[in-house]
Amino acid sequence: MNAFLYGLALQWKLDLRSKTLLITCYLVPLLFFVMMGGIFTTILPGAEETLLPAMTVFGGTMGALIGLPPSLVEIYGSDIRKVYQANGVPLSLGLVLTNLSAFLHLFLMSILLYLLAPVLFDAALPAYPGHYFAELAFFLVVSLSIASIVGLAVKDPAKTSMVSILLFLPSILLSGILFPAELLPEAVATVGKLFPATWGYSLLTEQASTGEPVAPLLLLLTLGVVACGLLLRKIRTRQ
Repeated sequence: MNAFLYGLALQWKLDLRSKTLLITCYLVPLLFFVMMGGIFTTILPGAEETLLPAMTVFGGTMGALIGLPPSLVEIYGSDIRKVYQANGVPLSLGLVLTNLSAFLHLFLMSILLYLLAPVLFDAALPAYPGHYFAELAFFLVVSLSIASIVGLAVKDPAKTSMVSILLFLPSILLSGILFPAELLPEAVATVGKLFPATWGYSLLTEQASTGEPVAPLLLLLTLGVVACGLLLRKIRTRQ
């Protein structure tokens, strides 16, 4: 347990030195929040009610899909993987530590949004904060599981960035955080339901009936865990 906690602390420090993670988990989400928060609350009546969930889903999705994969490529696409194997360290440890570290960063960013939203834009806060943060944690775990697939499946850093962006853009555009999903064509809206952001936004805003978004998120989490397990097995046999 001490070794695990030490590894987590070390990964946290490494992430703090990572420009990519700092930009995607803190800088861009907070800047987007400041700029778009002012625009939304000015031109859209009632935007204060959904501003916090919308900005949180944006930040969580960006930090997961664009921030996490490069860290995984750095481990599993380099000689670090061989060091793990040579010293008998489970290959899954790198995946677990990077996910936990990214989760902590994204959760901290979400807390900052929670504190700033009512101060800067008079945004509404959830009626039940404990319930809200539990749902937020669930959404972040699902998003990170999907992002982990990219980091494990794509070995080239340049290709990783491209794939991450290709997943991030439709996640945000089709999730309903920028404009109501009801305005989208039915086929396009259906595609949007393949991404965690759509269900995460629905869950955090309580737009759906109680528990409705949970089942799709659980399915995505299951697919993410299974896919990561298969990819780790493939990496283990790679020379």
